[in-house]
Amino acid sequence: MSSPPVDDFIAREARFGARNYEPLGVVLSRGEGVFVWDTQGNRYLDCLSAYSALNQGHCHPKILAAMVEQAGRLTLTSRAFHNDQLAPFYEEIAELTGSHKVLPMNSGAEAVESAIKSVRKWGYEVKGVPDGQAEIIVCANNFHGRTLGVVGFSTDAATREHFGPFAPGFRIIPFGDLAALEAAITPNTVAFLVEPIQGEAGVIIPPAGYFTGVRELCTAHEVMLILDEIQTGLGRTGKLLAEQHEGIEADVTLLGKALSGGFYPVSAVLSNNEVLGTLKPGQHGSTFGGNPLACAVARAALRVLVEEGMIENAAVQGERFLQGLGSIRANTVREVRGRGLMLAVELNPEAGRARRYCEALQLEGILAKDTHEHTIRFAPPLVITSDQVDWALERIAAILTQDLT
Repeated sequence: MSSPPVDDFIAREARFGARNYEPLGVVLSRGEGVFVWDTQGNRYLDCLSAYSALNQGHCHPKILAAMVEQAGRLTLTSRAFHNDQLAPFYEEIAELTGSHKVLPMNSGAEAVESAIKSVRKWGYEVKGVPDGQAEIIVCANNFHGRTLGVVGFSTDAATREHFGPFAPGFRIIPFGDLAALEAAITPNTVAFLVEPIQGEAGVIIPPAGYFTGVRELCTAHEVMLILDEIQTGLGRTGKLLAEQHEGIEADVTLLGKALSGGFYPVSAVLSNNEVLGTLKPGQHGSTFGGNPLACAVARAALRVLVEEGMIENAAVQGERFLQGLGSIRANTVREVRGRGLMLAVELNPEAGRARRYCEALQLEGILAKDTHEHTIRFAPPLVITSDQVDWALERIAAILTQDLT
């Protein structure tokens, strides 16, 4: 039986769904490795990886097997009872990342909210900040999720409009500016929450040495450094964690997305003993956080990431992809940026909206995503091969050299 027309799926989405997204006009029905297929059987190279949730590729067989096996045994207990997957998950992720404590949650935004709560509590109970006066420093053009608490300190007007009032307690500084960070710190500052690379802002990479300086400032002023590695973590930049590029360690690290290999919502707050050690029973929780199905899936996702050399492959293929993008001579291109397989091409404004180029790439068999109007992001699964990178570069070059205005 033939599949319904693409327009039928899209029309029904528009009829029944909230219009909070503007997806490309493709309806996907199957995925394997770096590829996805639409309902009409057309194949595409996925260069978004569900915003880096699919680092291990679509439907990785070992993660799938772990999910199916666990789903047939035990899926949910709530945290009212222990389960036999939580402790091994804690132990394995702590050993892999060098963390002391783990707080399991579901979505990345939940991890961010949990970290904010935890560092405020630490600030009052350990640092001695007067109650209700804790401050957290964040960066302009940040993206830490969509919850009310998080959008309150966003600088993106579209995410804030008509959603207020917002919670106080946040100070916004420019990204990559050490002097601005130092000037913003006060005795009431409990944390600096920052992305190692600003993904949604267009893959903005800070100056070399920035995070070394950030670590020194935070240590000197007894400020907890929270690194949001929900997009950058788990191999995306060619290291397990992006912090490793400058040899630093955060006090709190946030993981999500690829923590499940795209199978299930799993996130985690990784911390030193000080921050998460302040939480007492009943003060924070989640019915699904740390459930046995999530833990089994996450354990498999971490295992294949390491055992199959995906992190190392991201470094090698990322450099190949970056050099290839940089060699494209096109009047449309303003700048190429990237680290590992987290890449972006920023277009000259006169080239028109980046979405037009994403639509043209779709016709060539590549799915990529625009951001901030003039930037195209490329973030394929970490299992991509050299031949596949070269195949993509040939088609990307052909599109970028066209005038689509």
